[in-house]
Amino acid sequence: MHTFKETAVTASDKTFFQLREDIVEGKILAGAKLSETELSTKYAVSRAIIREAINRLESSHLVERKANVGARVVSLTKEGLVELYQVRESLEGMAARLAAKNMTDDEVQDLNKLLSSHFDEVKDGQSYYQEEGDVDFHYRIVLGSKNNHLIAMLMNGIYHLVRMYRVQLGMAGPRVTTAFDEHRHIVQAISNRDEELAEMLMRRHITYSRNNIQNKLI
Repeated sequence: MHTFKETAVTASDKTFFQLREDIVEGKILAGAKLSETELSTKYAVSRAIIREAINRLESSHLVERKANVGARVVSLTKEGLVELYQVRESLEGMAARLAAKNMTDDEVQDLNKLLSSHFDEVKDGQSYYQEEGDVDFHYRIVLGSKNNHLIAMLMNGIYHLVRMYRVQLGMAGPRVTTAFDEHRHIVQAISNRDEELAEMLMRRHITYSRNNIQNKLI
């Protein structure tokens, strides 16, 4: 399966990726204070490397700094979710519009093949929506936009915070099949090179996702 992967080039990258994953997966709890000393011991690296990783996580909005408190993992709130998905709706809508215009015929064909493989998962009752299948679908369309600024904003920025909400709150349930149907209609619009419809359907899809996950927040 083709998924967006980052390659750790340095020790700093490796620590950053590991710390980010631990936050997203909930191994380091939402709202938890981040101690450079404790983390440097945990990951067996210098405090300078930990400090750099925390700064990078702050730019990805997974970590926030407050006066007299220091760095903390962001808390998961309804308000934060709504703001995040408002931005995601706009950016991914734009990505779908651009993908309908800029994806090559081969890329569109591959997108249809990906959807066919997902159909088999849904048919078998697998929890497709919360697995890599859904993530991969969105990655394909974002990459297909061919807009490097948009790709960076989504893949290096808010996608990890989106994952944090989804992983820690869970996404199984009625959305499994309805999300697949929404994906199918988006792909059809992209295949037809209907830019306006692709954007509208993607924005609606993100809104439905937001409503679903928002209901899981107290």
